[in-house]
Amino acid sequence: MAETAQVDAIDEQPIMTAVRTQFLTSRAAARHMISQGSGVILFFGGYGDPVPDYYIGGFQVALNAIESLRRQLASELGAHGIRAVTLQTGGVPETIPESFDGREQITEMIAGSTILKRAATLEYVGNVAAFAASDYARTMTATALNISCGAIVD
Repeated sequence: MAETAQVDAIDEQPIMTAVRTQFLTSRAAARHMISQGSGVILFFGGYGDPVPDYYIGGFQVALNAIESLRRQLASELGAHGIRAVTLQTGGVPETIPESFDGREQITEMIAGSTILKRAATLEYVGNVAAFAASDYARTMTATALNISCGAIVD
């Protein structure tokens, strides 16, 4: 019984942390953006397939909840000139610490699950984020930019 409670607590953590953090940060930023009549709220991650091939528990729930938050904020804040866009990756191996046990296997899994057999890099994600926040993307809101190298097929 104690093991079940421990697993439940672990699975709940990404939901509570990720969703609450994104909500509070977006709300604080939106206050300033409303006063200036423009802005872009970027979300990172994306939900991918409705049912992944592997178990990631609360993390998958958090990704779906954040996507719902993005759509809602886009609807509510659009009248104020504020856009909401997700940068959807299939994982960025550079974000995994070198000392993390299983890093090599995770990196291989991320790249191996893509059509292009490679993963996005932090540099590329940064370039796409700059584009999404720029006037070049001024017609984009309530959507995701899929930069998953084909891991997530739309």
